[in-house]
Amino acid sequence: MLARRNPPIPSQIILEVSEILARRGFQVEASIAEEILIRPEHVEGAHDLYLLKSYTELSLSMAAILHARGARLLNPYPACAASRDKIVAAQHLYAAGIPAPRTWVTGDLTLLRPLVDEIPLIIKPYMGWRGGGIQVVRNQRELAAVPAPERPVVIQEYLAGTGEDLRLYIAGDQVFATRKPFSTASYAEPGRPASVSPEVREIALRCGRAFGLGLYGMDLIETSEGPKVVDVNYFPGYKGIPDAAYAVADYIDRYANRQCDLQYSESSGTETLAALGSFQNFDPQHVWRNL
Repeated sequence: MLARRNPPIPSQIILEVSEILARRGFQVEASIAEEILIRPEHVEGAHDLYLLKSYTELSLSMAAILHARGARLLNPYPACAASRDKIVAAQHLYAAGIPAPRTWVTGDLTLLRPLVDEIPLIIKPYMGWRGGGIQVVRNQRELAAVPAPERPVVIQEYLAGTGEDLRLYIAGDQVFATRKPFSTASYAEPGRPASVSPEVREIALRCGRAFGLGLYGMDLIETSEGPKVVDVNYFPGYKGIPDAAYAVADYIDRYANRQCDLQYSESSGTETLAALGSFQNFDPQHVWRNL
């Protein structure tokens, strides 16, 4: 389940992962929800596995229908929905004890006046993507210049870091990292490969368990008080990570084989990665497809 790209160039990670899986005997298909005509009542989980690599509202709606009808998704729909919504994501991070900036939500920016007198703030769309719509306000004058939001926004305390974001890419229990300066266009640029400290690795894996994600990315800011998670997203592009396609393909392979699974608990909002062991009767020609 892919997203439209501009320019319309296929995702490199998807091309490479698809080729690896095809060589292993899987059948891979792809579609973009916005480019096909769908009757929601006819959406059925007819394929063995659906891979969600789109952040659009239509794709998430289709994933929700598939989830409700018992289809198997990677990442699972509840995990994707929770990470996509920054308001819900903030609660997941807090509940799991994962270090993150203090966060507020409101529809009335005038309520931020006492806060911005104390600390600089970052205002983000609650369903933001690729850094779009982010505004930093350091005083009441800058706050007054921000238009009243038409949709919910998330407000975080602005944290001073090193000037570069630490970007993590995770596939199962493998954690990779790059560093690069943040900008509104930096999402399209590969960072420099970076080492992963034991502390950062533990935060990354805890984050995956908190959301129920197996393929995901995270943005961290390294502060004087330690690393802080500022964003979580499912199935990133793994840009700048050598051999990332093999790590991603291996995880999808294991997931399709039911050697691992991601379980979501509606009651607690926490998830567990369960190692299930290999199935002796698994047919390597069994079809893996993504809608």
